[in-house]
Amino acid sequence: MKDKLLYEGKAKQVFTVADNPELLVLSYKNDATAFNGEKKAQFQGKGRYNNLISAKVFEYLHQHGINSHFKEALNETEQLVEKTTIIPLEVVIRNVAAGSIVRRIGVEEKRIFNPPVIELFYKDDDLGDPLINDQHALLLSDSTPEDLKKIKAMALQVNEQLQAFFKEINLQLVDFKLEFGRNAAGDIVLSDEVSPDTCRLWDIATGEKMDKDVFREDLGDLVTVYDNILSRLEAKQ
Repeated sequence: MKDKLLYEGKAKQVFTVADNPELLVLSYKNDATAFNGEKKAQFQGKGRYNNLISAKVFEYLHQHGINSHFKEALNETEQLVEKTTIIPLEVVIRNVAAGSIVRRIGVEEKRIFNPPVIELFYKDDDLGDPLINDQHALLLSDSTPEDLKKIKAMALQVNEQLQAFFKEINLQLVDFKLEFGRNAAGDIVLSDEVSPDTCRLWDIATGEKMDKDVFREDLGDLVTVYDNILSRLEAKQ
């Protein structure tokens, strides 16, 4: 099924699919990066955890009416997805103050945001993925105001579902990043991945960080944390 390497990013390789130009294979790597690639490391098994956790997230979202590019997990490190043209926006939903927003605007860490805060970042590694406003997004992403409205509405729907999803395994969804793309029909669908690499998760009982912050802040063993999340997900099935 997997054919030619189309693209390689920080966390995944993207392959074409033989005989079907509308599908792609995402192959998750063991690489971990932080601070726009300034900090790098490899963790044996990390790709497996991100693939399997992301697959479970997408399956859950499909069950709750949210369309994405995801088709199925092919094996422990690869998944089959619908080919999309990625919209160059990172949509960040913040339920609790943490990370960069605390430093940027001085809000107190752990402050609850009600309603959630939506932030847009321009996907450009050379520019460091800068924070942008709606007008910038329309200028840079070839999107219409209706597209942007739909993207934000979908992001809030995802947030609602994922808060419930993670609460079932005693994790608080603090914030997370989403990416969207247009499929062959021109529909906007959720794309990329949703995993502990792209979500900030805290244990509800202990407040322990259960995401890539463990790597960013040298708090412990990343693979142990990701294994804990996958084990919780498998136990609730």
